[in-house]
Amino acid sequence: MDNLIDMKALLEGVDIFNLSLWLSGLLIILVVIGVRVAFATAFIGFLGLCLFFMQKQGFDRGLVTAMKLAGQVPHSKSTTYALSLIPTFILIGYLAYYAGLTRYLFEAAKRWVGWLPGGLGVATVFATAGFAAVSGASVATSAVFARIAIPEMLREGYDKRFAAGVVAAGGTLASLIPPSAILVIYAIIVEQSVGKLLLAGFLPGLVSALIYGGLVIGLAKVRPSLGPRITGFTWGQRFASLPGALPILVVVFIIVYSIYFGWATPTEAGALGAFVVLLMALWQGMKWGQLKGALMEAAKLTVMIFTMIWGVLIYVRFLGFARLPDVFADWIGTLHYSPYTILLCILLVYVVLGMFMDAIGMLILTLPVTFPAIIALNGGEGVSRADSAFGMTSEECAIWFGIIVVKMAELCLITPPIGLNCFVVAGVAQDSKMPISVQDVFRGATPFFGADVATVFVLILFPGIVLWLPGLL
Repeated sequence: MDNLIDMKALLEGVDIFNLSLWLSGLLIILVVIGVRVAFATAFIGFLGLCLFFMQKQGFDRGLVTAMKLAGQVPHSKSTTYALSLIPTFILIGYLAYYAGLTRYLFEAAKRWVGWLPGGLGVATVFATAGFAAVSGASVATSAVFARIAIPEMLREGYDKRFAAGVVAAGGTLASLIPPSAILVIYAIIVEQSVGKLLLAGFLPGLVSALIYGGLVIGLAKVRPSLGPRITGFTWGQRFASLPGALPILVVVFIIVYSIYFGWATPTEAGALGAFVVLLMALWQGMKWGQLKGALMEAAKLTVMIFTMIWGVLIYVRFLGFARLPDVFADWIGTLHYSPYTILLCILLVYVVLGMFMDAIGMLILTLPVTFPAIIALNGGEGVSRADSAFGMTSEECAIWFGIIVVKMAELCLITPPIGLNCFVVAGVAQDSKMPISVQDVFRGATPFFGADVATVFVLILFPGIVLWLPGLL
C-alpha cells in the first residue's frame, strides 16, 4: 500500500501534457522499429489513460477507469453506421477481380491508348483508375494489376522496373477515386460528410491519373526502350472491347449518381454497388471457390483496417484528455508565417512519416492533431470565406485538406522503406516467377513521386478542383 501511495504522489507532480509528448515520441519509436500501428497505438493510449486516471483517482480506481474506457471507446466508435461502408467498398473490388472484370477493362484500355509512347503503361494507369472506381483499396488494386498488366508489358519488351513502377503507382489512385476506404476513414475521424468527401476525390483522382499518364508518355518518349508502342488494333476491335468494360462503368455510375442525387446514402450506394457486381460476377460464371476467395480477402482487409481504427481510437482519447490537439492548434495560430508555408511544413511531416508508416495508420494517428491545426489556421470553426486564410469556409477547408492529405498518404505507398504497394507488386511478381525484385519496383516508382508532388501543388493552387462537385451536392 505504501508503494501505491508513493506512486500516486509521484504522478501528481507530472504534467499530463508533457507526458503526452513523451508517450507520442515513444509511439513513433515503436512504429519505426516495426511494431504494428494498431498494437503500438493501443498500448500507448492505454498506458496514457492509466497514468492520467491514476493521477486523478489513485492506482486502483484509475486502473479500472482506464480499462473500462479502453474497452468502451473502440466499440462505441466503430459501430458507427458510416463505417459499414468500408467492407462493401472493399468487397466490390475483390468481386470485380475474381469475376475477371478487370481483364476486360485492361484490354479495352490497351486497344484504345496502346499506340501512344509507353502505351501499355498508359493503359495500365487508366485501367487502374477505372478499377479504383469500384475498389476502395490501393493494395488490392496493385495486386490485381501486378497479375494482369506486368506480364503483358514484359511480353511486349517493356523495361521491368518501368512496368512494375507503373503498377505500384497506379494502385495508389484507389485512395482518391471513390469509393475510397481511406476517405471514409478520414471523414469519420474529422466528423465530416462522407458523401461530400467521396465526391470531392473524383476530379483530383482524374487529375492524378492524367498526370501519371503524361509522365509515362514523357518517359517513353525520352527513352523509347522503356515502353514501345502497341499498334495494329482496328477501330472495330477497339469498339468491340467496350462491352467488356461496361460492367465496371455501370457500377461507377450507380455509386456516384446515387450519392450525388441523394437517393442513397454512401453506405447504401456501396451495398448496392456490391450487389450489382455480384450479379455481374455470377453472370460471368463465377464459381463458389472464387466467391469464397473474394469474401475471405475482403474480410481480411476489413479486419486489418478496423483493428487499426480501434487501437488509434484509444490513443486519440488519451490525447483528448491531455489536450494535445488543442494546444497544437493554438500554437499554430500564433505563428507569424504565411498559412501556405505552415501547410507545406505539415505536408513535409507527412512525407517523412510516410517513409515509416502505412497510409491509413499515418492518417488516423496524425489527424487528431493536424486537422484542428488546419481549421484554426483557416480561421476557426464557422469562419466565412471573406475572413478565412485559404478563402474557404471551415467545411470546405476540411474537405480540401482531406483530399490533399490523402494524396500525401499515397506517397507512402511507393516510398521506401515501407512502400506497401511496392512490396505487394514485388510479392506478386515473385509468386508468378517474374524477374522483379523489391528494389526494381522502388526504382520504377521513383518518378511517380514527383508526379504526386505536382498533383498536390495543383490541388493547393486550384482548390476548385476539389470543391466543385461537393459544392453541387
